[in-house]
Amino acid sequence: MSARDEIKRLTAPDIRARKGGEPIVCLTSYHAHTARLLDQHCDLILVGDSLGMVMHGLQTTVPVTLDMMILQGLAVMRGSKRALVVIDMPFGSYEASKEQAFMSAARVMKETGCGAIKLEGGRRMAETIAFLVERGVPVMGHIGLTPQSINTIGSFRAQGRTEADWGPIEDDARAVTQAGAFARRITAVLDIPTIGIGGSVACDGQILVLEDMLGLSPRVPRFVKRYAELGSSIEAAVAAYAADVRARTFPGSEHVYPLRAKPK
Repeated sequence: MSARDEIKRLTAPDIRARKGGEPIVCLTSYHAHTARLLDQHCDLILVGDSLGMVMHGLQTTVPVTLDMMILQGLAVMRGSKRALVVIDMPFGSYEASKEQAFMSAARVMKETGCGAIKLEGGRRMAETIAFLVERGVPVMGHIGLTPQSINTIGSFRAQGRTEADWGPIEDDARAVTQAGAFARRITAVLDIPTIGIGGSVACDGQILVLEDMLGLSPRVPRFVKRYAELGSSIEAAVAAYAADVRARTFPGSEHVYPLRAKPK
């Protein structure tokens, strides 16, 4: 393949330019093999700190570490070629100061080669976002339901369902926009793309946790549409394998390497 024919990976400016255009397709991934499957269909792959709950069985995203995000971010970068890969900044890696945020973000980008990072918070993080963007770190903002704040929010409750919630969320959105980040009413007032999860088709794009939409998670939020039921299919396959092993019908002769003939 010549250099001219090589696949060009999407960048943060490419995604920002999609504002008001063709909807942006986003999914999460934490592995090279799922990233490879997603890459030809998704514009943006998020290595979310949801990996703590999905992969490690944690109750919240709070215990996730920077090392965990880098490890899985590397895997996703290896498995993808086209999509913009965005890596979540985990709790405790950026809140203390804008300098801490830059050091953490720089490490993530240098060690993974990802195209952007994501961090939670609106007005309270505006100064940090501006600091990062000015220093060459593309930032994806996250407002509304912020899972890293679960201990202060109290639950994973959808945000913005009542008018009383709108003002603070709009203020957060404007603050994130003015700081330089790239996230029916919020979308209209912003000049950056909005990516919804449980929001509205009026957003510029949509994202879901891959395991939720494939039926691999035991409990999923109301806003998730299950496009497959792989959990039951995997369990059935494992049960069939276990039965074959116990019945000594696997491996069969077709699954065993034959002995090599002795040289004459």
